[in-house]
Amino acid sequence: MNKKMPRIPEAATSEDKARAFIESIIWPQGPKCPHCGSVEVYRMAAKAGSTKPGRSGLLRCRACKRQFTVTVNTIFEGSHIPLNKWLMAVHFMTASKKGISAHQLHRMLGITYKSAWFMCHRIRYAMTHKSFVGKMGGTVEVDETYVGGKQENRHVSERFRAGMTRADIPKKVPVMALVKRNGNVRAFPIKSATASTLKGAIMENVKKEARIITDRWHAYSGVGKEFAGGHHTVNHSEFQYVRPGNIHTNTVECFFSLLKRGIMGTFHHISKEHLAQYCGEFSFRWNMRDSSDTDRAISALVGAQGKRLVYSDLQSQGAI
Repeated sequence: MNKKMPRIPEAATSEDKARAFIESIIWPQGPKCPHCGSVEVYRMAAKAGSTKPGRSGLLRCRACKRQFTVTVNTIFEGSHIPLNKWLMAVHFMTASKKGISAHQLHRMLGITYKSAWFMCHRIRYAMTHKSFVGKMGGTVEVDETYVGGKQENRHVSERFRAGMTRADIPKKVPVMALVKRNGNVRAFPIKSATASTLKGAIMENVKKEARIITDRWHAYSGVGKEFAGGHHTVNHSEFQYVRPGNIHTNTVECFFSLLKRGIMGTFHHISKEHLAQYCGEFSFRWNMRDSSDTDRAISALVGAQGKRLVYSDLQSQGAI
């Protein structure tokens, strides 16, 4: 990061400063037309004495003659929320170890809960840009967990009642995570913790020369035949947590503890339709755990380019 780059709270003191900060991230080499890619652009300014000063940050392309701002073709496009509030939201979400809820953002930024909720999903969309690039090598820990509330804590409409079968009760959703030792994590919901699903995900995400470490769950049996480093296990049912050769799954379990603490203590409830986005958010922060808060925010802003998430997209998923 450039040493002269201001911290996010400083850049978010006004909308003009926030716009200049975002422009420096999205256009490091100078303004570029998002419509045709031309760099022959100029800023539009109102004439002296004009009663219509125009929009802040408005530019025009000499090649295609179209007007634009830095928000075009990003997660900020079409939003009426000031950019300095957007910048603070990015800062809070990337700096908070266990996440920040939409209700908290709604109170802190002075916007409606509905706007804060949609803002959070747009930022999560930007935070997933580096999560699944290439295959993982070295020593890879693999594990799965289940996300969902206890039966007694569920809404009355989702509890077991007379006339229902066990198949009628909403089940917890399995989440799988693969962590490269001293490296990045990839976490995502899966349909079921069966051998075909778990082995298929490992084959898809891990290099052939890697070493796989899991617990003794029978679904992982035989996966070592596909990898040069073999398959090593720990038997938690016999209170075995670390074996000679640095064989353990403590790293992936540490990631799951952060994910669970975030869900239980920060969000309290998340819909299974959006569980993948929450997994992406926690993976993003884990993968940048050694970076500063400003660097994480900048990485999210870089990922905001070329992405649009409209409200109808979320409605089509049946979550709102």
